[in-house]
Amino acid sequence: MKHLADHRTPSTGARFAQFLRLARNRGEIVWARVWQKPVLLPVTNRRVVEYIRIERGREI
Repeated sequence: MKHLADHRTPSTGARFAQFLRLARNRGEIVWARVWQKPVLLPVTNRRVVEYIRIERGREI
């Protein structure tokens, strides 16, 4: 004779299907961010830019 906890009903796969649905939705968001055009950040450290310009021999 089995214990009451051992009489489990067979799985319908609903939990696994929901897991896959969530994984797919999150994956689309990640790939959408990867494929986005990169946004150029404004140069905030002007001293470094000027130093590099002088080192390369560029003049105004």
